[in-house]
Amino acid sequence: MTDFAQPRLKKPSWLKIRLQTGEDYQHIQKMLKSQNLHTVCEEAHCPNIYECWNRGTATIMILGDTCTRSCGFCAVKTGRPGTCDPTEPARTAAAVKEMQLKHVVITSVDRDDLKGDFGAEIWAATIREIHAVAPECTVEVLTPDFQGYRPALKKVFAAGPEIFSHNVECVERISRQVRAQADWQRSLFVLQQSLEFGLLTKTGLMVGLGESKGEVLETMEQVSKLGVQIFTVGQYLQPTKNHLPVQRYVELDEFEEYKSKGLGMGFRIVESGPLVRSSYHADEQARNLRKQDIS
Repeated sequence: MTDFAQPRLKKPSWLKIRLQTGEDYQHIQKMLKSQNLHTVCEEAHCPNIYECWNRGTATIMILGDTCTRSCGFCAVKTGRPGTCDPTEPARTAAAVKEMQLKHVVITSVDRDDLKGDFGAEIWAATIREIHAVAPECTVEVLTPDFQGYRPALKKVFAAGPEIFSHNVECVERISRQVRAQADWQRSLFVLQQSLEFGLLTKTGLMVGLGESKGEVLETMEQVSKLGVQIFTVGQYLQPTKNHLPVQRYVELDEFEEYKSKGLGMGFRIVESGPLVRSSYHADEQARNLRKQDIS
């Protein structure tokens, strides 16, 4: 049993973040506000927001800003969400077009309250709208598990995202403590369904929550055998004192080991580092995959 009650640890020097708010950052901030859109960059207190927004990239969060789940690692607010906005897919696509993106990541809160399809129709409409108004932009989706409901998953798959992503988040042993309302095996099922549909599939996890290095490598091996092509590993950072504490800060050479061994397992791309998050450098990943396919 992992002890989640230990005192807070001091951050190492390599986790210091430079705060930069240049013209690109301000442009994205104003544009997203004008379309009344949310980003996981802001809502989840992502440490890469300054770098990514200054690069002209952002991860847009649909289906509102309130999640029906209360995972111990996540800063997105929880509670009773509002009604779905049918204009959100069009507004999201308009923002993508205005940003002139070549690759966009779309994510969402969990909407377990939407019993019909858990928000899958809004997901599908958003993908279709982006393809319609910004045909040069590839779409990567980072979805919830839709409670493993096949019709909802297939609705999203059929909309044709270029990359489908769903995170296992942590190793299986501590999954119930980290995300009590989710199910680790159900996450594997979601990934398997995406692969069977023929989609380029991605997942990732956080380290520093009490797992061992061996458990991380076992998880990577298990996911690799499913056929998942892209894997990310990043350091968990406690967003507030009310969230799970960091159990350890992983050394840089351990992240390098995850990357080298992951590539040896057969992943096409492995992003591994302290500040790596699901959508970190996703535009570069998409370009690298295209280059691999061409060559």
